[in-house]
Amino acid sequence: MPILKNLLFLAVAVTGCMLLVANLVPAKHGKPLTATRPEAYAENDFQQTVDHINQSFRKTWTSEGIQPALEADALAVARRLSLGLMGTVPSLEEIRQIESIPADQRVEWWVDHILQDRRYAEFVAERMARSFVGTENGPFIFFRRRKFVLWLADEIARNRPYDELARDLITAEGLWTDKPATNFVTVTIEQDNKEKENQPDPIRLAGRVTRAFLGLRMDCAQCHDHPFAAWKQNDFEGFAAFFGQTHVGFRGVYDGQGEFEIVDRKTQKKRQVAPKVAFSPELIPEQGTLRQKLAVWVTHERNPYFARSAVNRIWAIMCGQPLVTPIDNLEREGPTPDALDILANDFSTHGYDIARLVRLIASTDVYRRESLSRLDSSEKAEKTWAQFPLTRLRPEQVAGSVLQATSVATIDAESHIFTRLIRFGDQNDFIKRYGDSEDDEFDGRGGTIPQRLVMMNGKMVREKTQGGPFGATTRIDWLAPNDESALETIFLATLTRRPTTLEKESLDSELKEKPFGRGHAIQDLFWALVNSTEFSWNH
Repeated sequence: MPILKNLLFLAVAVTGCMLLVANLVPAKHGKPLTATRPEAYAENDFQQTVDHINQSFRKTWTSEGIQPALEADALAVARRLSLGLMGTVPSLEEIRQIESIPADQRVEWWVDHILQDRRYAEFVAERMARSFVGTENGPFIFFRRRKFVLWLADEIARNRPYDELARDLITAEGLWTDKPATNFVTVTIEQDNKEKENQPDPIRLAGRVTRAFLGLRMDCAQCHDHPFAAWKQNDFEGFAAFFGQTHVGFRGVYDGQGEFEIVDRKTQKKRQVAPKVAFSPELIPEQGTLRQKLAVWVTHERNPYFARSAVNRIWAIMCGQPLVTPIDNLEREGPTPDALDILANDFSTHGYDIARLVRLIASTDVYRRESLSRLDSSEKAEKTWAQFPLTRLRPEQVAGSVLQATSVATIDAESHIFTRLIRFGDQNDFIKRYGDSEDDEFDGRGGTIPQRLVMMNGKMVREKTQGGPFGATTRIDWLAPNDESALETIFLATLTRRPTTLEKESLDSELKEKPFGRGHAIQDLFWALVNSTEFSWNH
């Protein structure tokens, strides 16, 4: 009996050691490289569009006498792509893969890798969902935000045409638990209004559609005519009337009978409003329900606002700033960059292909410039997109980057379920403490003192940068053959770059002279870089 116990103990110990080694020592060859589509970048019309965009910006720079920033290196571009499309910095494992690709193909390979990664679909879905349904939990019983975002991620993952997706959201019928697209409608349900209890709000729906899909603040004319706005009160009322026959019953969202009525602010009496659009009424089809007619009009290829609004939003997600600010006001005063119309035309003529749009933006000179102009005024250069814009990371980007930087292996959909659950819990807890800008994604607000304190003294940063058998600090200490290699690995994991000569000279002694050994020095350096200004900005 004692022999069996000893054998069992030995077997458990050996198994534990094998699992520990498997997790501590990276696989010799790592994950296989993602298959790419080089032909997508070689098509004549693709290159023509990229060239046309580049020429439009160069024309502006020449006319204003601006010297554009220098070209950024591949790792810098990979970092901004990863942050903009997946909400995290590249892992050490992914950096090694990028650098195994020929230098002139690295960015294109990384773009295609991202487009096939589930993190891309989920991150972009969450960003889009903020404009579609907001960030709140919505009306109890009638709204399932998580289900909506997961459905949206599935549609993005299969690269469903954007116009089809928009029409689905505007016209969807059924139960919000069975047909996730209907949550676009049910999020507006009125629960406190006795007259319209548990029914969608046409006013809110009209506001969502015009801002999210057209980039127009038509709802600003909801109460009265604005002296400077292009849209008048009756334009917005007519738009809202398309949702006057949208109801919710036992079978979910459906289209039935009814007229859209509002209370006249002057007479205080109800009056009916007929459905109408503010421009191009000839684009409305004769057949279909009111919502179906509106959906066709909104997504029509001859409606210039639809494609432009989508391009402006994808550009903003990738760059941190939209081409036109505010993002939901394409009718703002002042000139609009020619690149917006060039990309919008390509987007509409190529089937509203989001993946193609991502590839186009990532291929432009603007996207591949350094974020600091060494040749001209940075403020002047950023205003004209002569340098990549510096933008503060969003809360989920900060959390995702900390979690990934402190893990040598990639944390993605293929990671162990426990790894993903821990990441999900840590990220949610961090965002609650750090704060979220909610619907207003591109407000440009600076960081706050409480946010800095969460980074410097918070639980997640402290625990992730401390030593542990599966953390990056321990693995770098154990596996780095020398101090120079350890320093380089730390910089790659946190800032996606190698240290400069000056940084090497000043930090090399820190690793060698630390009284408690190299392990503690690595932890301190990791903590310092994660809390650096460079880490918390997209550049």
